[in-house]
Amino acid sequence: MQIIFKVVRQDPTTALRIQSYALDVDPSNTILDCLNQIKWEQDGTLAFRKNCRNTICGSCSIRINGRSALACKENVGSELKRLGQSSDSTTIPEITVAPMGNMPVIKDLVVDMQSFWSNLKAIDPYVSTAARQIPEREFLQTPEERSRLNQSGNCILCGACYSECNAREFDPSFVGPHALAKAYRMVADTRDTQTENRLEAYNQNTFGVWGCTRCYYCNAVCPMEVAPLDQIGKIKNSILERKDDQASRSIRHRKVLIELVKQGGWIDERLFGLKVVGNSFRDLKGIFSLAPLGVRMIARRKFPGRFEASEGTATVRSLIESVKRLDQPLQFELASDTPEPVGG
Repeated sequence: MQIIFKVVRQDPTTALRIQSYALDVDPSNTILDCLNQIKWEQDGTLAFRKNCRNTICGSCSIRINGRSALACKENVGSELKRLGQSSDSTTIPEITVAPMGNMPVIKDLVVDMQSFWSNLKAIDPYVSTAARQIPEREFLQTPEERSRLNQSGNCILCGACYSECNAREFDPSFVGPHALAKAYRMVADTRDTQTENRLEAYNQNTFGVWGCTRCYYCNAVCPMEVAPLDQIGKIKNSILERKDDQASRSIRHRKVLIELVKQGGWIDERLFGLKVVGNSFRDLKGIFSLAPLGVRMIARRKFPGRFEASEGTATVRSLIESVKRLDQPLQFELASDTPEPVGG
């Protein structure tokens, strides 16, 4: 079949341009096969990264029609199906590839991943050396303890999640989903002796877990089903278990949200800002910062005059308490971030 391959090309000294290549391919050909065909048969100047060609090394991550993915994993047929394009159409189908986001372009599809690696290093992704000071025997783990490391351990550091991270794009201080997924692997590792210190570091402002906006893009594009957002949620819950609502506004936000949902089935917006930003009238500066928003809401008749509890409040409260008793931190975190009214 014929296909038009559009490649976003640039380097630090030239403006971005899109170059098109006509290819004869089989639907089973991977995107990397197509790039190789261009490189070997049409344009030797095209730059891209590759290595294993078998979804192991993570080297060939690029943006394919707007989403970050491994070029060696995605093939022409499945990509055209995802786009709703048919190989039987009279119009020649098109596929567009571009460099990953959140990293400067070196040339064509090759990006500078220095920030990616620096942020990974910042979370200290190594088991603490204190665990090695046991001469009598090996530091053994039970199968259950080891199984907690499987999902986050599957990360191949391809950069797809980092490329699509909205939080990283907005706030360069955010360490990134790849780093925090690796961070959870350290927190969950029973051989590590620095758990408390790690949680303190990951709790720092928007550098750590509180910088995540929970957009789910990292989960959506991860080729290895590491689900970075889920790992971030687990770290958050480990922090929440150890801190009270006076530790920080981020922690207070989560705890107040849960308490208000337990009380009324959903959030009483009149109290939420006062309790979180105003810290229940302890933070006068925070309260005054809410005044402009409050005035605009009142002027536009969007400020709720009264709060009506959900008819399902008892059910919501029971569900939250049941999850807490079952000690399932991931489900508790998700419930705290996205509460749904029941019966209201």
